[in-house]
Amino acid sequence: MNFIYNYFPNFNFQQKQQLESIYELYKNWNSRINVISRKDMDYFYLHHVLHSLSLAKFLSFKSGSSVLDIGTGGGFPGVPLAIMFPEVHFHLVDSIGKKIKVINDVKEKLSLDNITTHNERVENLIFKVDFVVCRAVAPLETLINWSIDKISTQQNHSIRNGFLCLKGGDLKEELSAYGSATVVPLNKYYNEVFFETKKLVYYPVD
Repeated sequence: MNFIYNYFPNFNFQQKQQLESIYELYKNWNSRINVISRKDMDYFYLHHVLHSLSLAKFLSFKSGSSVLDIGTGGGFPGVPLAIMFPEVHFHLVDSIGKKIKVINDVKEKLSLDNITTHNERVENLIFKVDFVVCRAVAPLETLINWSIDKISTQQNHSIRNGFLCLKGGDLKEELSAYGSATVVPLNKYYNEVFFETKKLVYYPVD
């Protein structure tokens, strides 16, 4: 846990308790449902928690704002972000019911009242948010087709509302039609080797 606190030194006592409890919750669920790759559990805080929190290095979500996590799976990046930003509301969406069941249990045990889960296809949702976030879910074009209509036109942040996507690999072809997209290598924020090929893509919505 110390390396997380080195990068994010401002967690309060409750947040630290939540972060330190989260591993056992996922470990227990993972013994029943394959929420996270079994071998990845050994690197849970690095590959899942710290990776999710990289969005907070790029943008500090304002109190009262709302965020939609598409294809959240076991709750990443949404759950770690909900711990970091207790005054922001997070909508975690996945079409696989057993994964939503896991998140609901984590939400309850950690008292994360700022999370709402949706066992639904994102196209069927009818509310608006400031930002859409995701981690390795689909190409940007697909994400835009699914959810651009969910992004509010009311601007509350220092950057325009839009998409914040955690991705890896060569993104030139995927982003060739999206000239306003910004790509941030995560090794700008973190020293660990795991992040050398990881990137954050920000695509603003006009």
